[in-house]
This record gives sequence, C-alpha cells and structure tokens, in this order.
Amino acid sequence: MLVGNKKDLENQIDVSYEEAAQFAEENGLVFVEASAKTGQNVEEAFLRTAQLISQNLKEGQREGGAVATGGKAGTSDPLAGAHDGNMPPPGSSSGGCSC
Repeated sequence: MLVGNKKDLENQIDVSYEEAAQFAEENGLVFVEASAKTGQNVEEAFLRTAQLISQNLKEGQREGGAVATGGKAGTSDPLAGAHDGNMPPPGSSSGGCSC
C-alpha cells in the first residue's frame, strides 16, 4: 500500500497523482491519497490494506502454502509462526503487545 499524505495541501504537491499511481502499479502496490488533517481517505487506506491482507491469507490457505505474512497455511491465526523471538507473543505477561 502506497499512501500519498497531506492531500489537503494540494497547492504544495511535489509528486503528481499520476506519478505516484504509476509507481504503485509498477511495484505491485495499491495507491491512495489521504489527509490526516481532514480525515479524507484515511479509513479507506486501512480498510483496503486489511482487505488485501485477508484476501492474501485466504488465497495462501487455498493453495496450501505458507502465507507471505509468516502465518502457517491452514491455521486460523494469521500470525502463527510469525514470532521471531525478539518480542514476546501477543498476550504474554512479558510486556509485549496484547493487541
């Protein structure tokens, strides 16, 4: 996902929509312009990213292969196997993220 930020400052744009969209397409990314100040397209950026992750997880499970996020195909936990030892697993009492 490529997000062009500060859409509300259109008179100060350094990269055109067309340039950013072309870059995104060439690199296999989804592109959206957003403004944190006005909230324009902020939710859309997160929703589209979540939809793509969900779609990739489902496709990975159908193909029987490991999912690119580090999850293991066939599990209901998309982060199964993704812990590298540097951080405690979610929900542990070692101060790690429990989200």
